[in-house]
Amino acid sequence: MSRFLNTLGRGSLGIGICDRCYRKFPLDELFDDTNAEGLKVCAKDLDDLDPYRLPPRETENIQLDFVRPDEPLSS
Repeated sequence: MSRFLNTLGRGSLGIGICDRCYRKFPLDELFDDTNAEGLKVCAKDLDDLDPYRLPPRETENIQLDFVRPDEPLSS
């Protein structure tokens, strides 16, 4: 059975399909998914940002100001 969407008064007349539930929505009701790049999903299927998918932090280069040499000081 077809479902007709009323796009009267909306910013765009486009209709898109949610990539998760495959239901029709006006384009301004679809959002970019934060975890899967390139997916357009509805508000119900929108995930929270998964911090484990973020790139790792850069390691800090920590060096001591005065380093003791590995060789003995007295010969």
